Parts: sequence; structure tokens; C-alpha cells
Amino acid sequence: MPDNPIHIYLMPGMAANPSIFDGLQLPTDTFVTHTLEWFVPDKGMDFEAYAVKMCGKIAHDNPVLLGVSFGGMLVQEMARHIQTRKVIAVSTVKTKDELPKRMIFAKYTKVHKLLPTGLVNNVELLAKYAFGETATKRLDLYKKYLSVRDKTYIDWSIDHIVNWDQTLPPQNLVHIHGEKDAVFPITNIKNCITVKNGTHTMIIHRAKWFNENLSPIILE
Repeated sequence: MPDNPIHIYLMPGMAANPSIFDGLQLPTDTFVTHTLEWFVPDKGMDFEAYAVKMCGKIAHDNPVLLGVSFGGMLVQEMARHIQTRKVIAVSTVKTKDELPKRMIFAKYTKVHKLLPTGLVNNVELLAKYAFGETATKRLDLYKKYLSVRDKTYIDWSIDHIVNWDQTLPPQNLVHIHGEKDAVFPITNIKNCITVKNGTHTMIIHRAKWFNENLSPIILE
């Protein structure tokens, strides 16, 4: 382990497990990576309380928090409760104003409450929710990545995504977004590092870009 390493904690997106970060390779002479995993929220648990509980899994001072999609929202919330070196939000939004219109529509109509989340063991459907793309071509791959299939957790996640009300992101936030993100279209996004041809799953499919660019982004 390096002297005075930078500890970076990785938070996957909704329903996903840390295997989405398998392609990530940061220089071991500078960084030590740790992965976080979703847990089923306690009954009535709000997003802040969930973030505080997740902060209890951070074992190092002043870490870098990197979160993807819904995990990107979560690490921003966590940064309100612990000191961080940097917060890196990937394939997500920084404020409620960046949410797509369909999610704002869901917030006011509660239409998201009608989603057939009881079918979460249908990986194809879950991939549509979590990744914004049809999974038929990569079904086996998504079975590996999307392992958090508890209905309570999925319902809670969707509800907190559409009702997210953040207006000011953390000051030390870096936002990395794909120009072809189907879940959070880049037309709504301001002030981000854009990944050319990056989709919502670019942490998996564009790992090479992250391996080349993440270290200087963290260190700058």
C-alpha cells in the first residue's frame, strides 16, 4: 500500500453491484479503492438517513466518493455528512433541475408508483429501469451486474430519484456524463465533463476512458 494513499469509495447505480467497476484500474501507487453496496432501507427511511447509514461504511478520512447514476445522487448526499477530498458523480444529475421531464412528470402524477416493480426478477425490465437500455443483447451480462432485486429497495429507489430535491451540489463535485445517456439526457445537464459517445453504462463499456482520465481528475 502506498504511503498516504488516496482512498476512493465506489458506489454503483440502482440495483447494481460493485462488479460494474471491474474494468476500473487506478494507479496502485496512489489510490486504494473500496466498493460500497446497496442495502434494503429500513421502513420509512428517507434519503438523508440512508446516506448517513452508508457513511458508517466509510473507514478513512477525507475520501474520494465516486457514484454512478442513483449512486451518484447518494454520494452527493453523503458528502453533506462527512468531509470529502472530492465527489465524482458519473451518469447522474447534480440538481433536481437536471432531471428529465418524464421524471418530473412522475413526481407530480405519482405514475412511478404504478411501475410493475414486482417483476424485478425480470432482468430485461430491470435493465430498462436501471440502465435505460434494452438488455436482450447483454442479458447474461446484466444478470451479473443487476443483483439487487428486492422490491422494497427498487420502489424506494425510484421514489427517491423522481423526488430528489437537491438545488446546490457539493462544492468539490466533478460531474462526468456521457453525451448519449438515455436515462439522464445531456441536454438537461450543465457544467460537466462530457464523454463522447458515452451511454448510461459507460462506467462498464468505456472503462478505458476512466482509466486514462480519472487519476488526473481526482488529483487536479
